[in-house]
Amino acid sequence: MKQLVKKIKLQYTLELLTGLHIGGNSENVEIGGIDLPVIKLAIKNNEPYIPGSSLKGKLRCLLEQVKGATEVGDCIEVNNLFGIIKDRDIEQKDLPTDKRKNKPSKLIVRDAMLDAESEKLLFNSPNLDMPYTEAKWENTIKRVEGTAEHPRQIERVPAGAKFNVEFVINVWDTDNEEELIGLLKKGIRLLENDYLGGSGSRGYGQVRFIKKGEPIELSPANDWKEKEA
Repeated sequence: MKQLVKKIKLQYTLELLTGLHIGGNSENVEIGGIDLPVIKLAIKNNEPYIPGSSLKGKLRCLLEQVKGATEVGDCIEVNNLFGIIKDRDIEQKDLPTDKRKNKPSKLIVRDAMLDAESEKLLFNSPNLDMPYTEAKWENTIKRVEGTAEHPRQIERVPAGAKFNVEFVINVWDTDNEEELIGLLKKGIRLLENDYLGGSGSRGYGQVRFIKKGEPIELSPANDWKEKEA
């Protein structure tokens, strides 16, 4: 791996099929306010967004699970796209610590922002508890007494909201481009049958990816000029 030969950009619309909760800062919650808020932009009317780290981490986790990896970094194929964690790289685990090398991730996952239509609809919706989001009450059930306790409000981005998602794959001279793209698409399919964010076992975070055009090849010539791959 000596030379970066191209970048491949893949763009999707991510649609929420159920409410999404990716936790934000709860240190400044006011009395009577939301107990568990979602992560939001510090500017632009406090719009919710999906961190690229949340998407990337979930994709890697699912791919490693289906490959049978017991720990992060225990699958060569996944490592080739997502990079490795030095101390768990199975290709280097028998080497002395000072001889191990980190490999950079070949996958860039951008933070996903609301698309223009969802931004407008959610901000102006009379059916939401707050601009862009809804509040859902949760509690703990005492099974013996049959009573509920510890009520709390969880903030969610409602079903139907859409986000713009962008992936960029760095292709090096020793890479198989089709294999890298194929692995990413497999991770996307796995995520569609799992969940994103918290409380997925209780129905949160079901998503669907809608492809936006064909992959775009970014050439190193002419300042990474775009052309269809």
